[in-house]
Amino acid sequence: MSELPQLIRTERLALADFLETLGPTQWATRSLCDEWTVQDVAAHLAWAPLLRPSEMIPAIVKARFRLNKASAEIAKRWAERGPEAIVAQLRQNAETDAKPPGVPEIAALVDAVVHAIDIRHPLSSPRPVPPEAFTPVADFSVQAKWPMNVSVGGSARKRLAGVRLVAEGYNWSYGEGHEVRAAGDTVLRILNGRGATRQELTGDGATHLAMRLNP
Repeated sequence: MSELPQLIRTERLALADFLETLGPTQWATRSLCDEWTVQDVAAHLAWAPLLRPSEMIPAIVKARFRLNKASAEIAKRWAERGPEAIVAQLRQNAETDAKPPGVPEIAALVDAVVHAIDIRHPLSSPRPVPPEAFTPVADFSVQAKWPMNVSVGGSARKRLAGVRLVAEGYNWSYGEGHEVRAAGDTVLRILNGRGATRQELTGDGATHLAMRLNP
């Protein structure tokens, strides 16, 4: 995908622009990521692309090999650097095309898009995901295998067994079975383990999927 680097830059800069409009209460709001504030998520996005094994491995050992716990503790330390430093680093990442070593480039776009939803949704400030970014993010999210899907609660394909999930307003769907329709950002939340409410879903499979997502 020759346009992938530009998509990543666009999404990173869009989030940086949004974060600059936030006040202290908004930065401290709980995000869609468990126990992470908006500031924690933004800090993770800012510095995770620069994370090296020499920093990550000790954190994983300290967290008793629980990847999500290790990532959360590192993000909270980074968050202490403050909003101004976070936004500056996000802009630098966009300029340098920074990404974590050992992961596919598409993962940087997934992080930028999905974590922006993690931040925006609790603040009631949605931004439609551009179609050119939505499709590759959705495709990667639904096909991700271990260990790439550890942080999102496992396989999205298993989550959608027996369901055909359709993203409204996008030329994208996945699966076979009872149809469930949802807005694009809701679809990405489902694919990445963030869940969705029954009110956000329509179709003859909506109740079934909602119960699966919210046991």
